Amino acid sequence: MNEFNVNLINQKMDKAIISYQNDLNGIRAGRASINMLDTIKVEVYGNKTSLNQLGNISIPEARLITISIWDTNNVSTVEKAIRESNLGLNPMTEGNLIRIPIPPLSEERRKELLKVAAQISENSKISIRNIRRDIIEDIRKSHKNNEISDDEKHKNENVVQKITDDYINNIDKIFQKKHSEILDTN
Repeated sequence: MNEFNVNLINQKMDKAIISYQNDLNGIRAGRASINMLDTIKVEVYGNKTSLNQLGNISIPEARLITISIWDTNNVSTVEKAIRESNLGLNPMTEGNLIRIPIPPLSEERRKELLKVAAQISENSKISIRNIRRDIIEDIRKSHKNNEISDDEKHKNENVVQKITDDYINNIDKIFQKKHSEILDTN
């Protein structure tokens, strides 16, 4: 890495944050969210397909998701996939409309979800730190090959550490928001 590129570091770490947010969106917090269904894939026409490609998903109430399936042949397959997902959802079918009531979370389930969210958070921090490690290695290689001076090496390492700290703090803020969302009993 002859040229120190802050934008490249930010791009790599942004991807890690986006992935982290997507993983957290899959954790339901007692109220309906379209993102809750993102992890469910349905076997139709010989392919694994996302629910949003099989029908219109909407949230008419805070604790209800409805899916209006376009092809009535897929209704039972979609219902089965939702039932078999690890989300603990119990879909009800009326023609081509699937209603998914979101039950309130028990205290025990909230604690389980917090543990899962904390683990996802920790994995994301590890991924950010791995990006930092790789970049620092590149900086040190450049220094060893006399491509950059001692001062540049230290300056670049400090910049990378500052960026890393900012992203780790961002992960903590996102986790705190999810933590509050999970514990919110309304």
